[in-house]
Amino acid sequence: MLAMERFRVVGGARLEGEVQVTGAKNSVLKVMAAALLAQGRTTLTHVPRILDVEIMGELLRRLGCEVDYDAAAATVAIDVPDVLGHQADYDLVRRIRASICVLGPLTARCGQAEVAMPGGDAIGSRPLDFHLAGLAKLGAELDNEHGYIVARAPHGLTGATVWLDFPSVGATENILMAAVLASGTTVIDNAAREPEIVDLCRMLQQMGAKIDGLGSSTLTVEGVDHLSPTTHSIVPDRIVAGTWAFASAMTQGDITVHGARAEHLEIALDKLVGAGATVHVTEDGFRVVMTGRPTSVDAVTLPYPGLATDLQPLASWPASGRTCAPTATTRWSGGCPGCPAHPCGPATSAPVPLSRWPAWWPTESPTSATSLTWTGATRASTPSCASWGQTSPASLIPTPSSQGAGGQRPRRARAPSAAARRSW
Repeated sequence: MLAMERFRVVGGARLEGEVQVTGAKNSVLKVMAAALLAQGRTTLTHVPRILDVEIMGELLRRLGCEVDYDAAAATVAIDVPDVLGHQADYDLVRRIRASICVLGPLTARCGQAEVAMPGGDAIGSRPLDFHLAGLAKLGAELDNEHGYIVARAPHGLTGATVWLDFPSVGATENILMAAVLASGTTVIDNAAREPEIVDLCRMLQQMGAKIDGLGSSTLTVEGVDHLSPTTHSIVPDRIVAGTWAFASAMTQGDITVHGARAEHLEIALDKLVGAGATVHVTEDGFRVVMTGRPTSVDAVTLPYPGLATDLQPLASWPASGRTCAPTATTRWSGGCPGCPAHPCGPATSAPVPLSRWPAWWPTESPTSATSLTWTGATRASTPSCASWGQTSPASLIPTPSSQGAGGQRPRRARAPSAAARRSW
């Protein structure tokens, strides 16, 4: 696969035309893991051309599978042997967090699994407590040995009721894949409802699993003795589709997205309509047209069907309009960092989105909320207030005495360059 050292992007152009969406990255890695549940050849189509697929393929090879990944044809064929290996090595698992999803299938199929603690992205703290607690409910014995999660179920898994304190996508997938080969009935309450979960359920059903409640917060799984290999088409990537939708609106463009499912992006598309875009749903996707300046919208990220976290940076785009109306509540430890002699008026209760603060301002954990409303800002990323250019950045950074009740220290600030100051 071609390695790219950097991207050079020259902005200012209106985006228009047609694009095709590939299969979902957040689904393909999980259904590749699900192929472990059945001996034989499972074929996946509409596979995205991403490095993560190659890494997961190599992980499955080390478990004893034969994997044929054809990036040009967008297919992956996985031949699963009768006897599988049960150890997922650290050098691969650390590279993609989704590899933890082999834990459930290996425990159910082999009666044991050793999976290194996962790596991958660094989006906050995402512990594996829900995964492990769910498997323990099904009867697995779990331990942590030398950086590996070790699961044992020598007598098989038994169905149980599993309640998730939070609708974790990964935990839902791991518990679901373990439950399909467990004896008895498993009920997963407060399960994740993402389209990728539904896609996994449909593939498992094609393999012979008995699952009810697809798309709801309660999944009921009746365990079966064995599953069969299948051919499955990956669900379209809603994050990629949503990115194209926002790109069209941000550039006052006209983009038709093929292969997408508008019903997976109801909230995001509704926000674009609220910002002034026109959205047309087509037979195989949707079209987004933007002809004027955006109006501000309120946006909050939530588990599906709420606005996806991956789209949060794009959802702040309407705040780049000429009027600095709020788009979401932004909280600051130690109070508002605005200049005391701010010429744009006194502080009000209206929140200011994070995207409106200069790039060098540190972000930190919320402990108190104070906000400003700016009027007359003319640039997309910074306010026009002259005090920002005249005030030393160091004088605006909270001192330890100005920390909030939580005692969080701000991250190290990066002073703006001379070019950045001139751009204000």
